[in-house]
Amino acid sequence: MKLTALLIPLTLTLFLSACNTMEGVGKDVESAGDAIEDSASENKNY
Repeated sequence: MKLTALLIPLTLTLFLSACNTMEGVGKDVESAGDAIEDSASENKNY
């Protein structure tokens, strides 16, 4: 019982931190995509 009481909060903490990490990765990828899109728009030859 004590082991379960220790593992549940630890597991929840790991899942929540993983969500925050994935959110950060998503923002970084979105930012990189915006930069590529802006660069492509600036360098159109038509």
